[in-house]
Amino acid sequence: MVLHPRHTYVHLAPDGAARTFSAEAFWQLPQSASEADGGGWLISEYEFVEDWPTWEMHPEGDEFVYLLSGAVELLLERGDTIERIPVKGAGAVVIPRGVWHTARVRTPSRMLHVTRGANTRTRPL
Repeated sequence: MVLHPRHTYVHLAPDGAARTFSAEAFWQLPQSASEADGGGWLISEYEFVEDWPTWEMHPEGDEFVYLLSGAVELLLERGDTIERIPVKGAGAVVIPRGVWHTARVRTPSRMLHVTRGANTRTRPL
């Protein structure tokens, strides 16, 4: 089966099993569903045409963000400073666990994310 991570998310469980969810079905799951199998890792792809509307933070693990196309500037909050990481065309950034981050979209972009999504937090910009 061929998957497209924009429409079908893949969840890699700690025991090595891979489950797939339609993007719509995944967001309907209660948080307890991912916690029941120990968390695991979520692989998903998103298309962005405007800046992210919030900051987010993943307390359960680092996040691998791979820019497939376009241009973004990732902003990472590190204490009292904001680290700005421009990425254009293609490239990856590892965002450490517990670091608040957001993105400014410079041109329409597609990004692949791999993260332990459990307990993800968001806050307004």
